[in-house]
Amino acid sequence: MPQQPPIRSTPTRPSRPDASMFLLTNVMDHSLDDGYAEAAARKAEGAGGLPRTLSGKLGLAAGLVLAALVVTVGAAQARVAAPVVAKERQELIDRIDRETASADKLEGSVDKLRDDVSARQREALRKSGAGDQSELVGLLSGAVAVHGPGVKLVVNDAKEATSGGNGDPRETSDFSDTGRVRDRDMQRVVNGLWESGAEAVSINGQRLTALSAIRAAGDAILVDNRPLVPPYTVLAVGDGKQLSTRFQDSVDGLYLHALQENYGIRTSISVEGDLRLPAAPSVIVRTAQPSTEKTEKGTS
Repeated sequence: MPQQPPIRSTPTRPSRPDASMFLLTNVMDHSLDDGYAEAAARKAEGAGGLPRTLSGKLGLAAGLVLAALVVTVGAAQARVAAPVVAKERQELIDRIDRETASADKLEGSVDKLRDDVSARQREALRKSGAGDQSELVGLLSGAVAVHGPGVKLVVNDAKEATSGGNGDPRETSDFSDTGRVRDRDMQRVVNGLWESGAEAVSINGQRLTALSAIRAAGDAILVDNRPLVPPYTVLAVGDGKQLSTRFQDSVDGLYLHALQENYGIRTSISVEGDLRLPAAPSVIVRTAQPSTEKTEKGTS
């Protein structure tokens, strides 16, 4: 039986270790598409700085010239406008000074005219036989400045005013601070001084008359529509000792003392030998005149 020749295996080439990872290797070796690679190469070549073509250089030069022109014009305009602004500012300051001086001059004229009117009124009263009463009328009406003995009463808010009050009678929708001086408090103080014999009263230099009003606007106290700030200094001309005693023993004086004891409102009263009160800034004169109409009974 014939024997078959032995089968001999032909030697094979050794395979690469990464032969099975061909796809991953290809991706790593060619991470960018050819189009992207070209664009990146062109960008890298052109990022070197200045343009190389003549038109690009001319465009860059024109842009630089335009930017320099804009900066130069802006600086020139700012330099030109600065003196104009300074001049306008100085003109405004001068105008304010002129108007202020004019207002002061007008106030001086008003004071002179008021003094002239007062002198004419006194002269008219003297000629009419009521000269002895002219000074008293001017004093009581607040038309003339006065000085003399009296009392000085200072009323101020509490040092530490607290809000809230659990139904406290002093709580209102306008004022929640129980340690603040209210307009009604000053009304009672002034009325108490009048009733105790004061001949003239002022609050913080504001002369009060029979037509003066003490009101509130927000947290401020107004006297004849002029706001006042604490402390409130009340000057009252009269018999100092008697006026002080009567006021402190009056209902209004006891009311002020209760405010001090219960709410910490600070008060002080002293007898002064000479107080000076200015005249009221404006006095409205109201006179009654007899009717010229005949009564029905007297007509025929």
